Amino acid sequence: MACFLPFNDRNLDVTFFVFKPTVVLVDELTESLKRFCVCTEDLGCIQSSILKSIHGNLIIWYGGWVKKSTENKEDLIKTLLSMLTSMSSMAILTEHSFFDSYAGESKDGSNAAKFSNGDVISMNLISSPSFSKLQDVTYANLAIFKSSFSKMEGATSGVCLKCQTMPMVACLYVWKSLLHCYSWILTCDYRENVLPYLDGFSSSVKYDLFWVVYVRGNGEIEN
Repeated sequence: MACFLPFNDRNLDVTFFVFKPTVVLVDELTESLKRFCVCTEDLGCIQSSILKSIHGNLIIWYGGWVKKSTENKEDLIKTLLSMLTSMSSMAILTEHSFFDSYAGESKDGSNAAKFSNGDVISMNLISSPSFSKLQDVTYANLAIFKSSFSKMEGATSGVCLKCQTMPMVACLYVWKSLLHCYSWILTCDYRENVLPYLDGFSSSVKYDLFWVVYVRGNGEIEN
């Protein structure tokens, strides 16, 4: 099974739920999220995945939805949150939102980022100071992606994302191995490759690495 994250938002809505576990052993939380993945299929979620932070203690649930199933996002979010109440003793839900894919590339020429169980994913998150500056930060995020992706040895694909409800953007990269990802982090000059594009913005930049620990979905989204 695999998830496919297209390079545009024409046919797919993307959502991320970020959890901070409150228990030492997170296996129970992971198993609960697996059941959550199954339940969301009745709501129109056609693919889902669980990402576990490699160095931190965050767990992300990713869901991909056909557009027609998310026409009323407020009601959908309320339903999802009610379904997650059983996990409140195991984790704190720190963030949740829908995102739009607006650009991307792959090394094999495909039109979507593909990731499966066991893959390594890195994510960059840039928070804009306000929605009035979001468009500029969106272009800056794309410029960073365009200038970096071709140089990322071992990165198979990458996607630029824009949040629908908060002034922030993100880049998600899929890697062949953790070693390739570490190599890029150690050799990349942050001051040269990132900061010039954010000059003039009071932006907050976050970065994290994740293992894909569960995937449910087996079909690519058509453009």
